[in-house]
Amino acid sequence: MLLTFLFLLLFLGIVGLIFIPSSQKLIMRQFALGITSAVFVSSLFLWLGFDQSTPKFQFVVDSLWLPIANINLILGVDGISLFFIILTTLIFPLCLLASWSFDKGEVKTYLISFLCMELVLLLVFTNLDLLFFYIFFEAVLIPMFLVIGIYGSRERKIRAAYMFFLYTLLGSLFMLIGIIYIYLFAGSTNYEALSVINFSAYDQKWLWFAFFASFAAKVPMLPVHIWLPEAHVEAPTAGSVILAGILLKLGSYGFLRFSLGLFPLASVYFTPFIFSLSLLGVVYTSLTAIRQTDLKRLIAYTSVAHMNLVMIGLFTGTVIGVEAAILQSLSHGFVSSALFLIIGVLYDRWHSRVVKYYGGLTHTMPIFIIIFLFFTMANLGLPGTSSFIGEFLLLVSAFEANSTACFFAATSMILGGGYSLWLFNRIAYGNIKMVGLDLSFREFMIFLPLVLGTLFMGIYPNLFFSAMHATVSNLVWVDLWL
Repeated sequence: MLLTFLFLLLFLGIVGLIFIPSSQKLIMRQFALGITSAVFVSSLFLWLGFDQSTPKFQFVVDSLWLPIANINLILGVDGISLFFIILTTLIFPLCLLASWSFDKGEVKTYLISFLCMELVLLLVFTNLDLLFFYIFFEAVLIPMFLVIGIYGSRERKIRAAYMFFLYTLLGSLFMLIGIIYIYLFAGSTNYEALSVINFSAYDQKWLWFAFFASFAAKVPMLPVHIWLPEAHVEAPTAGSVILAGILLKLGSYGFLRFSLGLFPLASVYFTPFIFSLSLLGVVYTSLTAIRQTDLKRLIAYTSVAHMNLVMIGLFTGTVIGVEAAILQSLSHGFVSSALFLIIGVLYDRWHSRVVKYYGGLTHTMPIFIIIFLFFTMANLGLPGTSSFIGEFLLLVSAFEANSTACFFAATSMILGGGYSLWLFNRIAYGNIKMVGLDLSFREFMIFLPLVLGTLFMGIYPNLFFSAMHATVSNLVWVDLWL
């Protein structure tokens, strides 16, 4: 019932925006912010009512769609999807607040695109049917394509939108072929029914690779990461926040839910392949980030490095590794979103993202620099922040699985310190190159929940681990038994 209420709120919000006159921009912004804020508050009740002792899906909504073909729309929440839902509902009102003064193009279309995106993302994270998962997984592309292509910042926005669309769409076509085969083999696309079916080792391997083609482009992993820096650079600030904070999590969520959940033998077989690609991605993108001159492109490459580190944790085959990967995904959602919002603050004032044009902001924007320093430290894994917990446990689990992989994965912390501190040093210190106003009250309130969430996750992570432990333990131990 609670899930139905969330979707109904968003649907009514989209319909309401359609009927509000386009000239009433302030009313549309207030209405959209009110709807997304109500959805966030409502999603917290999922956490409050969540039974941590069971790995079963809760708040299940079962709707008949094609009963004659045994295909139904089934929604549910477990320990894996719970925090991705809350992260999604938190980020969207912050994005709308960050876009309060954004006035490029049709505001109504912009707001409707964001509400549609939130609706579809929640459907992806709660879906328990493979066919509907594929439909909503691909439907996310449409509103984000519009946000980048229409409201992007430069002339290359159309090219960036098509790169984002085509890279992720073409990879997903292989997943569609795999879903069709699964349906013909098992007679159902229900996730819970498929989780007890033993596919042959050969079938698991090629099905795993079909799903890999789709999820790897979303993470993204090398060599299909090219679209991400381009999309980040061209997207408006709110679009970059959604890309880094939520859309990249679709890849890791897909691997965790479907690749590990349905094809455990293939996941073990391809673990060396995943480790190799991920380690290459971590080192290559970290080194690439150091030489970037565009603020957004730099943070985009750091996102690729962090998400590839998450992939190593997912495929360690241990409970601690998978839980650390989920926590690191959530941490990345907070920290990377904040870093893109920080860049947005600079861009709103001076309309430039070139690093060399900034310097000495400590003297003119002290509150901004304090928040920038906090998230810079969080980005490189300072103890007391969420990133430290996630990265430390990821490296512990990686060491248990493969000490060589752990050694190369640990270089991400060294390289992360290099690009993070060097970026902060160039912007905060030196000669004053730009003079502008410090954070407004609205901007400060955008960063406040991200600061508190990052600290809370780093100081008391057990609150998050306890909610996901039963589900992750069931997933890992069942896979080992199979």
